[in-house]
Amino acid sequence: MDLMDSLKDGIGQELDWQIPLYEQFHRHPELGLAEHETSAAAADNLAGWGFDVRHFGGTGVVGVLANGAGPCVLARADMDALPVTEATGASYASAVPGVMHACGHDMHVVALLGAAKYLAGNREGWSGTYIALFQPAEETAAGSQAMLDDGLAAGIPRPDVALAQHVMPTQAGTIGTTPGPILSAGDSIRVTVHGRGAHGSMPHKAVDPVVLAASIVLRLQTVVSRETNPGEFAVLTVGAVNAGATANIIPDRAELLLNLRTYSMATRSQMIAAIERIVRGECAAAGSPQDPEFEYYDQYPLTSNDPEANARVTTAFTRTFGADAVYRTAPQTASEDFSRIPDSFGIPYVYWIVGSVPRDTYRRAVAAGTVDTDIPANHSPFFLPAVDSTLGMATRAQAAAALAFLGPAAG
Repeated sequence: MDLMDSLKDGIGQELDWQIPLYEQFHRHPELGLAEHETSAAAADNLAGWGFDVRHFGGTGVVGVLANGAGPCVLARADMDALPVTEATGASYASAVPGVMHACGHDMHVVALLGAAKYLAGNREGWSGTYIALFQPAEETAAGSQAMLDDGLAAGIPRPDVALAQHVMPTQAGTIGTTPGPILSAGDSIRVTVHGRGAHGSMPHKAVDPVVLAASIVLRLQTVVSRETNPGEFAVLTVGAVNAGATANIIPDRAELLLNLRTYSMATRSQMIAAIERIVRGECAAAGSPQDPEFEYYDQYPLTSNDPEANARVTTAFTRTFGADAVYRTAPQTASEDFSRIPDSFGIPYVYWIVGSVPRDTYRRAVAAGTVDTDIPANHSPFFLPAVDSTLGMATRAQAAAALAFLGPAAG
């Protein structure tokens, strides 16, 4: 039996149990490293389908299904929700105040479970080992590292390739792939600069960190505009400036929160060096009495698809969904921590995007030029994938990508 050819019909009935499970996860979202109910549901389902279930990184779950000789494929889904208050009005909207699945991770979990169940139920059609990995805390860039720190690399069979996907606010029924960078590297930086406090009426007795911070913000705008090659993608955002508490006191310090996105690790290093040089220079110019402090956190690695593996997966998608449904996507400016897992094994990986907006809705917005204003993006309180079309597509995509590598059954 050729499972690739039978994916459309053979996996269609999975929605009967997947949709209620998706609605359950959406209604009961859990923040990073607290995905206890989600993790338990994934583990219970995997065990019931014959997977060897293992736990890493607290709430992380891995199911291993050995099915004879052949390649080993790892497929990953993230599980965590966001501290967002849902405003979709859906009948299955979040019942947890201030917490919402605003990025589609509930969809990722159920799609991977659907592919896992399908492969477990059709073992006569493939050979090798399939690993379904459910990762916590992607939104804080902590989950993949937590699983690795807990022995993941030594605790599962070594994969030959790793797979992951993400629902995005693009047209439902479509899949975007690309060789090379598909998600940016991301870094958050907390910069603390020091001044000398004084009464607001006596600025000559102070080193004003508010003015210093303002100078730094303006100067940082030149890192991309004047120090980065115009053809190279780079984003540097100052998301917050915090200093002082009242009008008549010059404070003794200011804090700046920066966010950096790049598709090149060389560009990333260049920009970090420029940021530190500018901050130190402005502090020296202001007569700051103490060196600035830099704290790097929420750091995401670059997600860059292996060209050969991506071509293989793209061919499988084209065969499964048709050429009209598969397109080459531009790299996305969002970031992910998925690549830490395949990088720890030194193996290739493929990451792709799945559309989630009803076709007519999306096409009307494209025609009107209002996609950015009318289509809720990930992390919006209004983000809500079209369930049937998105979940079915994402489930089949996980199965098709795995079958692009898993060997045919012996005999």
